[in-house]
Amino acid sequence: MVLNMIKHRKWDRHKKSVLNFTELGFGSAPLGNLYKSILDEEANDTLNSAWDLGVRYYDTAPLYGLGLSETRLNRFLRSKNKNDYILSSKVGRIMKPCKAEDQTGIGKWFNVPFRKEHYDYSYDGVMRSFEFSLERLGVSKIDILYVHDLCIFTHGSKTASDERISEFFDKKGYEAMLSLRDQNVISAIGGGINEWEVCQYLAERGDFDLFLLAGRYTLLEQEALKSFLPLCQKRGIGIITGGPYNSGILATGAVKGAYYNYDIAPKDILEKVNKIELVCRKYEIPLKAAALQFPLLHNAHLSVIPGGQSKEEMKSNYECMQYNIPKELWNDLKSRELMNPEAPIDYFFYVLFLIIKSKISFSKILFLCLIVLEICKAAAAWP
Repeated sequence: MVLNMIKHRKWDRHKKSVLNFTELGFGSAPLGNLYKSILDEEANDTLNSAWDLGVRYYDTAPLYGLGLSETRLNRFLRSKNKNDYILSSKVGRIMKPCKAEDQTGIGKWFNVPFRKEHYDYSYDGVMRSFEFSLERLGVSKIDILYVHDLCIFTHGSKTASDERISEFFDKKGYEAMLSLRDQNVISAIGGGINEWEVCQYLAERGDFDLFLLAGRYTLLEQEALKSFLPLCQKRGIGIITGGPYNSGILATGAVKGAYYNYDIAPKDILEKVNKIELVCRKYEIPLKAAALQFPLLHNAHLSVIPGGQSKEEMKSNYECMQYNIPKELWNDLKSRELMNPEAPIDYFFYVLFLIIKSKISFSKILFLCLIVLEICKAAAAWP
């Protein structure tokens, strides 16, 4: 396999803050000792490995290791030029000191600071969370700020989720994020959320730039194609795919004990993943590689951000991005009803399709020709 540099995708919705994403980013939840504890040296080696392989987008959150992930990024980013990478974090939680027995995430986060999460989506809560993240990260700027976990999965019910969303807007947490963006303290605002329906509600109600959608547009799930992703395309909203392996099963395959959506995978998911993997084997493509590359075939997507706790995991993710996956594989999955028939499977021709489909006046044809030229250049560089 010939190894290539990680490609970049530019985002410039406001025409004043250009963010140059690497298609492969780094999700740093595992660096917060998610499910198992690792040493600071192991975390730093993992981050340095990602950097050496060309990764330049790093995402974190106060929740990840109850601040440990941000603290570990501090050590790593200290020696880096801020203009060379993109950094995102999240708001919505304040971490407060507590007794060991009151710690958040016992059994999920291991060997982390004794802190307990307190949800706060108000103006003051957003500002305090942002300031605490800056301090833990030790940086002068965070590029992207996401409001975190305004979803049913986190809060337990639609009623509870709706109450938190109301708190975010009514208590001016949203205005706090707008203010930070308007003052160029940050470059973009968005939501880091597990449910596309909540993302769509936010996009319809506010002026959001990006959404970090975790596990909801993957090789297993494409329901976001119904209405959310078309809305993002219309408004120029960028998408980051978190959890591209759906909590693990698209990396491990349908093995006993495989995880899906943070829990043991049910029988129907195991069966579907097994069928998908058989198709991948037919074309000699690892399931993990197909899973990692699939979201990027949709032109609203800017980056996929799997996590990692070792240099070996990071190298494996990088190698998965190197496979030249034939279009026949995606068509085969569609023919077997293992993929949404509307899912784009050719980034180049999908962009052309969108141009042709839209009703554009003749006066804009020259402008579109320039766009197509840039697409052709990108296609020529495609591995």
